[in-house]
Amino acid sequence: VATEIKRELGIPFVITFHALGRVRRVYQGKNDSFPDTRFEIEDRTIVAADRIIAECPQDKEDLTHLYQADPRRVTIVPAGYDPQEMQPIDKQAARKHLGISEDERIILQLGRVVPRKGIDTVIHGLARLVRDYNIDACLLVVGCESEAPDPRATLELDRLIQIARKERVASRVNFIGRRQRDVLKYYYSAADVFVSTPWYEPFGITPLEAMACGTPVVGSNVGGIKYSVADGKTGFLVPPKDPDALAARLAELFQDPALLKRFRRQAIQRVKKHFTWEKVARLLAGVYEEVIAETQEEAVTVEKGVALANARLIEDSFDNLLAALAQTRATLTGSIQDFAQILTETLEHGSKIMVAGNGGSAADSQHFAAELTGRFKIARRKALPVISLNADPVLLTAWANDVSYDKVFSRQVEAFGRPGDVLLLISTRGKSKNLVEVCKAAQRRDVTCLALLGKDGGGLASLADRAIVVPSMDTARIQEVQILVLHLLCELIELGLFTRPASRRSQLEGIEKSLNRTIDLLLPMEAVKSNGGMQYSDSKKNGKINKNENRRWESNTGDRRGAGVG
Repeated sequence: VATEIKRELGIPFVITFHALGRVRRVYQGKNDSFPDTRFEIEDRTIVAADRIIAECPQDKEDLTHLYQADPRRVTIVPAGYDPQEMQPIDKQAARKHLGISEDERIILQLGRVVPRKGIDTVIHGLARLVRDYNIDACLLVVGCESEAPDPRATLELDRLIQIARKERVASRVNFIGRRQRDVLKYYYSAADVFVSTPWYEPFGITPLEAMACGTPVVGSNVGGIKYSVADGKTGFLVPPKDPDALAARLAELFQDPALLKRFRRQAIQRVKKHFTWEKVARLLAGVYEEVIAETQEEAVTVEKGVALANARLIEDSFDNLLAALAQTRATLTGSIQDFAQILTETLEHGSKIMVAGNGGSAADSQHFAAELTGRFKIARRKALPVISLNADPVLLTAWANDVSYDKVFSRQVEAFGRPGDVLLLISTRGKSKNLVEVCKAAQRRDVTCLALLGKDGGGLASLADRAIVVPSMDTARIQEVQILVLHLLCELIELGLFTRPASRRSQLEGIEKSLNRTIDLLLPMEAVKSNGGMQYSDSKKNGKINKNENRRWESNTGDRRGAGVG
């Protein structure tokens, strides 16, 4: 859940694992009931977490070795206890409250009654303490599935009872059953020694609670126990599953009352110093504050990085556009003039221009048609017959639905195309099938096909009667240069049809100077990139263009300015 929230909302998260799946699998093997999907969830969460809380050094080691967690993101914050809940009670008063003999040596085991807790080791150790050291003691086992010990409800209980009988200490082992938390401090305080000998323990809260009540601990040298119990100061650490070592340490404590008393005092001091809720809360708060600070710092860094990346993108885009413009000017100026002459003569002879494209090029085709049917720069001039084949959505969708989108343009050329007309196709790649089809349809009807393309020109570069291929491989830059070419064609067509020759020459020179001056100011010619070393040229076919440089389009009234369109 935290991983998804972070992904969707960008909120950082801190996670604590109280029992790692791979550690469970190592120690429990086939008895581990968790599915393997737990490992995948843990792996994904560890990668996404901003900070991982390890409860002890062993926990951190498991995270870094079994899960490859980044040690820099793992912080040790132990579990803690509430000093108001767990505090020392006078031993005799506690025993009186529980109805326990004041003279007995009491060993306490408290927790879940399951195999991994190693209670069988404690029973075997008790038997060796009695047999090998001649020390009489009683073992209290607190914890079961029910308040009254029931082997049917707690399967491990029956096995432990059988072990106690076999070791001949059944009379010294008292299974208490489950008890409420408010009475646990009496059991901790009543005991002489608390014993916890699991095979493994992620942390283990009961040794902390026992020490908080002033009871020394003999525990397994595993997991969190070897972190919370100070060996030789607040108790002893012994190997798991080693009843002989356990019996030896119990004997040492029972035989040395002064040592037992010192361990009691030091146990209380240690937990108060390191493991109270207040101490743990401060440590956790520090982790959260660090994560928040790191997140804010990272956000500032990311913001600066985004700003720099955006600035670089803008700069690169301008550079690439200027390079494409300069190379277009250097290599295709003549082709643009040829296109303008062909289109001008077509209109001058009373024929029409049809324009088509897909996507952004469709918008360009409608824009080009609007500028010429209406007006580009010359006001009050005569309207020009220029049709965008993209302009009728009803026809386009009907024919695409009923027949094929590949035929939506060719169908219109079959209806409107006449010999002497011109078809102008606009495409960044020159590979669209519907444009290839309409080009073929135009040629069948003796309609000249011009193509304004980009990249390598695709199939249209060789199929069209003439082609201009913008020298760029970037779709956006191609479209930007193409719109300039279309505007130039509009201006040149208007000049050719509606101005006198002398005035036309002057304006043409003005257009060229203006274009050159703009590019020179932005990017000197010598700085133009080679654009990957690609060669660009325009294709030209003879035999279909009737050139007549002496004829001009004049309005019916003789006024070359015509009727303007806003």
